[in-house]
Amino acid sequence: MAKPIQTAVPGPEAGVAAKPRRRGPVAPVARPSQRGATVSASIYRDLRNEILSLRRKPGEPISEKQIAEAYGVSRTPVREAVLKLTDEGLIEVFPQSGTFVARIPIAALPEAIAIRRVLEEATVRYAAERATRSQIARLRACLELHRERDAAGDLDGFHQADEEFHRLLAETAGYPGFWTLIQQVKVQVDRYRRLTLPVRGRTEQVIREHEAIVDAIAEHDAAAAAKALTAHLHDLQVTIAEAQKAHPLYFAAGA
Repeated sequence: MAKPIQTAVPGPEAGVAAKPRRRGPVAPVARPSQRGATVSASIYRDLRNEILSLRRKPGEPISEKQIAEAYGVSRTPVREAVLKLTDEGLIEVFPQSGTFVARIPIAALPEAIAIRRVLEEATVRYAAERATRSQIARLRACLELHRERDAAGDLDGFHQADEEFHRLLAETAGYPGFWTLIQQVKVQVDRYRRLTLPVRGRTEQVIREHEAIVDAIAEHDAAAAAKALTAHLHDLQVTIAEAQKAHPLYFAAGA
């Protein structure tokens, strides 16, 4: 006997489209190319910091294979980071010879310091004209950080306090973009500056020069601020020969 056909009994929601269930926000899934770009950016940042801080010395060989193994990645993101640092003049690649941390181009330092001086002279003039009491207080607090790092013998921390001081100058001026431009100009100067910090009396001198700049800004004396800034950077330029004499293998003498 044929089985009777069972007819589904329509429920109360028959004829009504089922509403989709609400779900929580779904995190975007990183594509392989995105992950590769992120890793490459991390390697670039780390390598750049190591070179600028002189943890990787000028002339030191760079092994893409070792870096790739350390990060657990292929050599592709390492090569991308190396190419970017090569464009910045921080790494040199010699076919058939290898990849090395670039030596500091001594011929390029005076021009880089001059460009920086022009930008920062304008910065401190604007800062002297516009500085508020709270901004001056932040600059003085940064000077205290200089002293603390100096007393602790923390040269890396002192360098970071120095960077923060000059960033605050641009912020006080109302033109933080000036600091972005200055950072692009002074890449090679930063490596040279790191060589001067261990010189006896150098950190104390930097603090005195920074104090003179802040005092002029606090007096809203734009001319005096610019003069103090010029003296600060001029001193950096006249010690290039001393640094080259102390570390001859770190510098490239050619243009």
